[in-house]
Amino acid sequence: MEKILVLDFGGQYNQLIARRVRENHVYCEVHGYNNFDLNAIKNFEPRGIILTGGPQSVNSDDFHVDPKLFELDVPILGICFGAQLMAKTLGGKVETAPTSEFGRTDLNRVGASRLLNGMSDHTTVWMSHNDRIVELPHGFALTASTGNCPIAAMENDARKLYAVQFHPEVVHTVEGKRVFDNFIDVCGCRRDWQMKSFAETKIAELKETLKGRALCALSGGVDSSVAAALMSKAIGKNLTCVFVDHGLLRKNEADEVEAVFKNFDLNFVRVDASQRFLARLSGVTEPERKRKIIGEEFIRVFEEEAKKIGAVDYLVQGTIYPDVIESGLGKAAVIKSHHNVGGLPDHVDFKAIVEPLRLLFKDEVRAVGRELGLDEKIVSRQPFPGPGLGIRIIGEVTADKIKIVQDADAIFRAELESAGVVSNQYFAALTNMRSVGVMGDGRTYDYAVVLRAVETTDFMTATASKIPWEVLSRAADRIVNEVAGVNRVLYDCTSKPPSTIELE
Repeated sequence: MEKILVLDFGGQYNQLIARRVRENHVYCEVHGYNNFDLNAIKNFEPRGIILTGGPQSVNSDDFHVDPKLFELDVPILGICFGAQLMAKTLGGKVETAPTSEFGRTDLNRVGASRLLNGMSDHTTVWMSHNDRIVELPHGFALTASTGNCPIAAMENDARKLYAVQFHPEVVHTVEGKRVFDNFIDVCGCRRDWQMKSFAETKIAELKETLKGRALCALSGGVDSSVAAALMSKAIGKNLTCVFVDHGLLRKNEADEVEAVFKNFDLNFVRVDASQRFLARLSGVTEPERKRKIIGEEFIRVFEEEAKKIGAVDYLVQGTIYPDVIESGLGKAAVIKSHHNVGGLPDHVDFKAIVEPLRLLFKDEVRAVGRELGLDEKIVSRQPFPGPGLGIRIIGEVTADKIKIVQDADAIFRAELESAGVVSNQYFAALTNMRSVGVMGDGRTYDYAVVLRAVETTDFMTATASKIPWEVLSRAADRIVNEVAGVNRVLYDCTSKPPSTIELE
């Protein structure tokens, strides 16, 4: 299988780089540079290598990379820090820029460029850097510049080494996809990686490697549902799906999930563990600690259910690639610990954890689900985080707060659906802010609810949905009048980045 390696130096957009490659039907993986030495790179046999951005400076005394990386006779694309790393390692010069560039920037092409072929002479790109390349390495040609960055792109086409200071992976770089398209052409990839072949290969692999019973952590979301379908085709009745009602689900959701999966040819078990989760979360306010508590408690419930079933060897999770990346790769920043990755306890009482979707993005998971014949209602279901409302409640989680979020969320969803508003994900969350209000000529001091709706294709970047004001106003009026404990409704209009889609 043709592969491109994304070598991660702690960049905030590492997952987007992988996503852009996958969009071109070329398989790729992200690996931390500190955990992936030259021998590992050779064994990976990449058709191309992409070096990500990173928060550090290439001029740091404790930072270096093996120069032989650039002698592998493999096309390499350096992005931001990766570009500076290529420049310095190969004899160029990098200095702190007198003026840093952050955000949208005008880029001007200079001369011919294989990497930038087909791009406009003047275009808009996204910059995020403090250092800049000030001298080209020997054999490199300048291919683009900006007002504050004279060397914004360079390449040595004879050695198939390319570098850009801007971030082609983010949507704000208007013609960024062309950069990846051209680089993949340089790598000579056939672009033949498809979800159908993935499903067939993964089922065959699971049949071959899994010898025993498995318990699938089934939430009812698209990820765990597709994982369950794959496992069912691979090991049949040796699979038991356990749905844990942790009390942090949306209104009536536990009953709805059970109703759907009772009709499947699966061993289905529902467990009401709402009180034990609530007890564990009592007094906890820090987001990462909440995630880890929820992750650990899930495991303990699954361990108990496995003992009831008897002789269960494997725990199956619907982990997907963004979960893995956001939970931290090597020295990459941990954005948030996903309950099924960074939130796992140190000891898990199963022979192994099986994650058949671990290397797929959300839209790829949906494509696999369709290949497996899952109902479109499941495949297109809006994402719902494993920790549930626990991360849509700022601060301590209590029974009263859960009810507030469930009721407010149900109203918001109903109003959007009634108005025919289409959005990739929408929900209500509860702030930890209380403010003065007036109801019935009396003073109130109650909570503020936040409404959130976003447009996205991959859930790695997102923009706030432009919901008609009359719809928002109607939802707000209903929430303050029908949900006890709320006297203010806010709408979150920030994008991802800089925010995340969920509040915690």
